Amino acid sequence: MILFIKLLLAHLLGDFIWQPNSWVKDKEVKKHKSIYLYFHILLHAVLAAILVGKISFIPYAVLIAVTHGIIDLIKLNFQKPNTKRTWFVMDQIAHILILIGIVLLYQGETINFLWLNNQLWVLITGILLITKPTSIFIKTIISIWTPESQNSHDDNSLATAGNYIGILERLFVFCFILTGHFEAIGFLLAAKSIFRFGDLKEAKDRKLTEYVMIGTLMSFGTAIITGLIVQTVLLQLL
Repeated sequence: MILFIKLLLAHLLGDFIWQPNSWVKDKEVKKHKSIYLYFHILLHAVLAAILVGKISFIPYAVLIAVTHGIIDLIKLNFQKPNTKRTWFVMDQIAHILILIGIVLLYQGETINFLWLNNQLWVLITGILLITKPTSIFIKTIISIWTPESQNSHDDNSLATAGNYIGILERLFVFCFILTGHFEAIGFLLAAKSIFRFGDLKEAKDRKLTEYVMIGTLMSFGTAIITGLIVQTVLLQLL
């Protein structure tokens, strides 16, 4: 379990947190000719090797990186503008299956850094999962329903504010789950609804209302499920 958590953490760092948008755009244009593709592959190998923390795992880290590059190349060469969502989901499923396969292949105990115990590995992975990776996942899934009013630039809105609001609300929900304050989740959802009510009322756009509701429910739902899973794993590790 802990080996998989460490590999998942490495994947989240390499695929989302430490992969700039400029890398993604360059890979989509140049595909196998993009130097950032190979930086990306190398980053996954280094992260997997470092986080597992055992010399004997280095060949497996290289295997993870190579298969990751192959999967990415397949996605880059076959995805189209209208199939990006499908390829994104398939790409992530393939990466996770590879990690599961590596865990099954690798025999032997992993070591923990002195400053990180098993519980902290799980906690860090859960927190990272509900930040940028979840934002990208939600944006990818609901982009097919984006209302026209959302596509136009709003001078009164802060750049990327919605993204950071979503991350913060998921972190709050995550903390409420782990601390057992489920009632606070209802308070947060109600507060967001009140603040959003004015915008939606002025917009008079049913599609925009439904779009916001879907995004909000997916955001809260992901945070709740992640929080419950992390809570369960932490209890098992005690």
